[in-house]
Amino acid sequence: MEERPSEASEDGVLDKLRRHVRILVDIGRLAGENADLNRFLDQTVVQIARAVEIHHIKVLQYRPNTSDLLLAAGVGWKEGAVRSSTFTIDLRSAPGRAFQTAEPVSIRDFREQDEYIASDFLKEHGIVSVTNVPVLIDGAAWGVLEVDSTTPRNFTEDTTDFLTAAAALIATKIRGRERPNEEARLMVAAAEAQKREVLLREMQHRVKNNFQLVLSSISIQKRRYAEEGAHRALDHVASRIHAISLAHDQLSFRDEGQSVRLSNYLRALCGAIRQQVDGVEIEVECDELELSMDRALPVGLILNEAAMNSIKHAFGPEGGKIRVRLVGGVGYGEARLTISDNGRGIQKYNEHGSGIKLIASLARQIGGAVDQETSDSGTTTALTFPLMTS
Repeated sequence: MEERPSEASEDGVLDKLRRHVRILVDIGRLAGENADLNRFLDQTVVQIARAVEIHHIKVLQYRPNTSDLLLAAGVGWKEGAVRSSTFTIDLRSAPGRAFQTAEPVSIRDFREQDEYIASDFLKEHGIVSVTNVPVLIDGAAWGVLEVDSTTPRNFTEDTTDFLTAAAALIATKIRGRERPNEEARLMVAAAEAQKREVLLREMQHRVKNNFQLVLSSISIQKRRYAEEGAHRALDHVASRIHAISLAHDQLSFRDEGQSVRLSNYLRALCGAIRQQVDGVEIEVECDELELSMDRALPVGLILNEAAMNSIKHAFGPEGGKIRVRLVGGVGYGEARLTISDNGRGIQKYNEHGSGIKLIASLARQIGGAVDQETSDSGTTTALTFPLMTS
């Protein structure tokens, strides 16, 4: 007796679900073995490709120091791409959106939408359709699991559920790998230092989770408004939130309290800003300095505000360059942060504008002073502030 199409379809769905379950069991078994993380991830992406029947899979790991996503493992990509290629965490990037909002992101066909931008890497491999799920550890994103298709594809809820489960197994392996290293550190470190490290990580996870919720909310709000002005305003808010999130990534404990390696923070922030625009180069030169968390945040926000002002107002279609320089030992225990561009000058420079007021207010919070100059050869913002770590 010939099988009815509906019955065949149901059997196909059941076969797919059974395959997904078998492969999740295999990934779980791999996670329980003693293989190092790279070997585990290399084997896992092959299993995921079997499950979803798509040749291109990748696991992207967030790197706080460079504010990007590293292709930590993958299958189907050109030789040399794995563990060397990087991707932005810009909200216009599908993996960047999944990472920052901690929510799945699927695109049926890049050519049918304008909300997301396909990277040159995807174009080089002929990818037109993607789906991403975040790899979450204690609610905070460690990275992203991405499936890429060379043909348009509607990714079903079943596929998203499978990928979410696979991402959870990847997170379990990562946590298991970190525990032995942590135990070794605990044997060497003093009891109080141990407690601080644990508290710090817990705080970072919770704070990052909160940032992801806020960025997700902004993303939802953008979809409710068609006006370009509203999108610009929301993007500006998102960039400020991201600047604060990056500072928490650089957070560490010292005996005197929470501190941020300011040089690493500013480099990561400049990397994130660079990813948001085309044609603008950012050159960074930083002395190795540290500041307390509550003092480093205003410095980063001033850099973010000044750089975004240059990007929006100082350059034409040809783009330009922004130079960021952080120097310690200025005057009597002070440091100076300089942000300068080679643009045409900010044509509508308003010393009473909200951006200028924000920069001045942030400078006052840390006992600093700001000088700003603009001309037809460029704009320079200089922040001088006392180098106190607490």
